[in-house]
Amino acid sequence: MAEDRRTRRTRRALRDALVALVMERGYAALTVEDITERADVARATFYSHCRDKDALFTRVTTDLLQELGERLQPLADKSDTGFTGEPLLALLHHAEEERDLYRVILRGEGDGKPLRMFTEEAVRRISAVFRRRAEQNHREPRIDPEVIARAWVGEHFAVMQWWLEGEEGRMPAEGLAELLLGLSRHGRYWASGFDPAD
Repeated sequence: MAEDRRTRRTRRALRDALVALVMERGYAALTVEDITERADVARATFYSHCRDKDALFTRVTTDLLQELGERLQPLADKSDTGFTGEPLLALLHHAEEERDLYRVILRGEGDGKPLRMFTEEAVRRISAVFRRRAEQNHREPRIDPEVIARAWVGEHFAVMQWWLEGEEGRMPAEGLAELLLGLSRHGRYWASGFDPAD
């Protein structure tokens, strides 16, 4: 038990050091020595957890995705009847809690690998929800659900990056979720001020 706590503390220290240093200097400039010094962890300890900084960033991203997945799973079933906005709001609250980590991922640090991981996992989950929703409501999608999911993820991640990179409190998560929910329900034509008859 003590070993587990120590391992968790070490992993958290390495994660926090990585994120803080990327925010300060950018990913490319970092060395393992920089990370271990900031985390106050011996190099041998670092290498017992990760082979290099890329592996650390990958593990940090995987942990973030797992944590997010655990939060979203109970909400996924509720969204089968339509766009409730609850999973989106949960994502935005998670992004607020892990603001700097989301920022370094959404910026494409680490040659974009963490962003690709994040995007592919989001597309996989969201396309499954869209497919299930269509089946349960006896609908035939007009566009492949994977294409819909990729469009959804792309626009939402771009908006999230803009939101997270701005001043804290520029817009509450609830307000942003409501705007994006309207866009999802009604589309860009409606969002631009046009009515279907125009």
